Amino acid sequence: MIYEQFKLRAEGVSAEVCRYATKDAALAYLIEFLQNEGIADTPQTAALWADSPFLDGMDRAVLEGLPGLKFAVTRESASQARFGISQMDWALADTGSLAQNSTAIEQRLVSSLSTIHIAIVPTSGILPDMPTLLSKVHPRDCAYLAMITGPSRTADIERVLTIGVHGPERLVIIFVDELGGTI
Repeated sequence: MIYEQFKLRAEGVSAEVCRYATKDAALAYLIEFLQNEGIADTPQTAALWADSPFLDGMDRAVLEGLPGLKFAVTRESASQARFGISQMDWALADTGSLAQNSTAIEQRLVSSLSTIHIAIVPTSGILPDMPTLLSKVHPRDCAYLAMITGPSRTADIERVLTIGVHGPERLVIIFVDELGGTI
């Protein structure tokens, strides 16, 4: 029920949402998505993946065999990446928003400078609302809390809606049950 509520809200603000039981199934989808979207080893077509628990236990050498997929996150590489992949900590069902402890700058770079942000989220990280999130986060443990609701959008120029001006123009959210149980 809570996943469906999140999905409805997130898709309402133009995010793309899917769910997989295992890391392997999610990774297969992710690789197919990148290939279908034209990942390559050139600027504006490459993917940048910030270190995350999702990658624990995976053979990165195999992943690095995918042309255009890189793990060394810098400001320059993030600004040149078409795809930014990060793991988010939580999802808020009532707004369709994602939340992340973004104290590590690599997380912020890949989620804000790429054209397409791919967010991996543990299914158990879905929370009902902001008060629940704030009861879990303490400033000592989280110096920078990032919130993302759909692709970047603005309507401040002549009240015309524009997508992707101040961040990614697409947000793809992949829930993975294996990262933290099922809902």
